[in-house]
Amino acid sequence: MEKMALKYELDDKPSLSKLLIFGLQWLAIAIPMIIIVGKVVATLHYDNPAQQIIYIQKVFFVIGISVFIQVLWGHKLPLIIGPAAVLLVGIAASQGRDISTVYTSILIGGFILALLSISGLFERLQKLFTPRVIVTILVLIGFTLTPMIIRLIMPAEMTVSPLHNLLFVLTFILCVFIANRFLTGLWKSTLIISAMIIGSLVYIVIFPQAFTPQQASIDIFAFFFQDFNTKLTLDVGVLVSFLICYLALAINDLGSIRSIGEMLQADDMAKRTSRGITWTGILNMLSGFFGVIGSVNYSLSPGVIASTGVASRFTLVPTGIGLMILAFIPPAIRFIGNIPSVVIGSAFIYILCSQIAAGLYLAFTSMKNFRFENGLILGLPLMLSIIISFLPEEAVATFPLTLKPILGNGFVIGVISVLIMEHIIYKEKNKPA
Repeated sequence: MEKMALKYELDDKPSLSKLLIFGLQWLAIAIPMIIIVGKVVATLHYDNPAQQIIYIQKVFFVIGISVFIQVLWGHKLPLIIGPAAVLLVGIAASQGRDISTVYTSILIGGFILALLSISGLFERLQKLFTPRVIVTILVLIGFTLTPMIIRLIMPAEMTVSPLHNLLFVLTFILCVFIANRFLTGLWKSTLIISAMIIGSLVYIVIFPQAFTPQQASIDIFAFFFQDFNTKLTLDVGVLVSFLICYLALAINDLGSIRSIGEMLQADDMAKRTSRGITWTGILNMLSGFFGVIGSVNYSLSPGVIASTGVASRFTLVPTGIGLMILAFIPPAIRFIGNIPSVVIGSAFIYILCSQIAAGLYLAFTSMKNFRFENGLILGLPLMLSIIISFLPEEAVATFPLTLKPILGNGFVIGVISVLIMEHIIYKEKNKPA
């Protein structure tokens, strides 16, 4: 594979002015997913706008630290980091349980991931992740978050008619995909944040009655460490649910690190991968301690590097610092919090379509002789996950308390069923990993 011609190589250090410019570009790419996932989880946990702002502050802070550490001491690759959407599945499925049980599970999940990476056991676990399993998991994430998207675009307290909201969502998504088709370079990489800004303005102009700005009174430089406390509470059902989510997170992390490593032909990829996954685990422990959703390396970077020709990992240092600075400016977070939920849900649809597209692309490229059995292995988990995700709440409420986070989680059931289908029912000898 011929090495790509770059303006700045992996370990090059651009001048301070260029570092800041390139750092701002990465910042514009990092912020949308923090906004989307952070606001969704904050809304799930809290009704109080002030508490929601504090939660998003902490997400910005932890992601900023994660970028800074990974670039300088972890995998040392130009990879953007953000909240793990797969953990959002676990958080949504654990609604009704004490918040501390959720973040205790995230802390323990991060610890186990770091331990597996340090000990070398993660290499053995990779045998479970065959192409058919990975494809199914990538697609499952999109399907099992569908109920949450429906709640975002059709909120319980609606001041706009459902028909008007639906028409707005369909138009918004169509416009975003048209823009994605024709934009190139940095404009394409920052499409989500541009679409969210324009979409919010258009929605507020068309439906002014839907705009209720947050009035939470917070100082301009507020520290979320005030009255900060962490309570560890173990719930076996919630923990098992999150451990399965961490299998998917590990696949995502591994794929992101390897893809950028191969693109840049980075040296010593085995050590970079091990350090990167180890730090992902440790940083997820930090997320659990702070009581926020865990982070993961994103696979967006190759496209950004290809369009800018800048692969220097040091350009992400200002990005990490910028995210940490934003964490201590609540008015900026409050401004972000005014984005209508319909726009958040629409942007989420676009992101999850990319997730599903990645799974389907892998399916067609990794399985040259696609057989009927391949379709069954992918089909059953998807069907089960959809059925479980849309079960009536009153039916899920009748499940045993310990089993509810497992049997009521479409993603968990989907992952368990694909592993059974792949490694037991349709097990093949000499199957490539």
